Amino acid sequence: MKKFAIFGNPVEHSKSPDMHNSAFKAVGFDGEYFKILLENGDKLKEEFFANGLSGANITVPHKEAAYRASDYLDEFAKSVRAVNTLVFKEGKLYGYNTDAPGFLKSIEKFKDIKTILLLGAGGTAQATAPILKKAGYSVAILNRSAPRLEKFKEQGFQTYTFETLIDEKFDLIVNMTSAGLKDKNLPAPKDLLEKTLPNAKAAVDIIYGKETPFLKLAKEHYLPTADGSEMLIQQGVLAFDYFTDHRFDLKIVEEAMRKGLIRD
Repeated sequence: MKKFAIFGNPVEHSKSPDMHNSAFKAVGFDGEYFKILLENGDKLKEEFFANGLSGANITVPHKEAAYRASDYLDEFAKSVRAVNTLVFKEGKLYGYNTDAPGFLKSIEKFKDIKTILLLGAGGTAQATAPILKKAGYSVAILNRSAPRLEKFKEQGFQTYTFETLIDEKFDLIVNMTSAGLKDKNLPAPKDLLEKTLPNAKAAVDIIYGKETPFLKLAKEHYLPTADGSEMLIQQGVLAFDYFTDHRFDLKIVEEAMRKGLIRD
């Protein structure tokens, strides 16, 4: 049996084991997937091998640590400097990023979206912003502090701190932070969001399985909303494909993952 895991902090909320184990069963793959709480990202590679893993997913806040732990990076992961999928093969750790293509597919249901504001400048935003830009969206990033925005500026993105975002308007606003996951925090000051949300057409939170304070506030402004469930499924299907060396029908995998996600 091959072993797989998801690393994160926090990680107890993750539904990835339910999704992947459901897919393993559906396609007849002898695999097991479980959770590992990792507090220190610098220990990621050590913990990967200590647990005898064949592959792993990486969630907040360790995607940049996973990038550093990789022996080989595909071109996209290399360009965004963030990894959410690790595969052990040929004696090396291969790093991939399935977050961005998963997110891109998940927002297809929102129509007339041209401008997007990403809240947060972490690994998920780093991976997602370039692929959204390549798909034709105008993308801006809002973060509490300026230093983490420098890498986005270098790539030509418009960036803002809480102090510099004033009257700009965006079609879609996306929380890409962990605010609201284990607390009641908003990803940005409430007064700032109160000015920005009324001009938007929709709001998305990458946190899944709960109504976060951000989504609740968006609904108060009568916006269509979505949590991160669809992104989770789509990135999970792509990660599964890497885990199993592209051997299985991804439609079957996706159907099984959807069942696993809603299972109690």
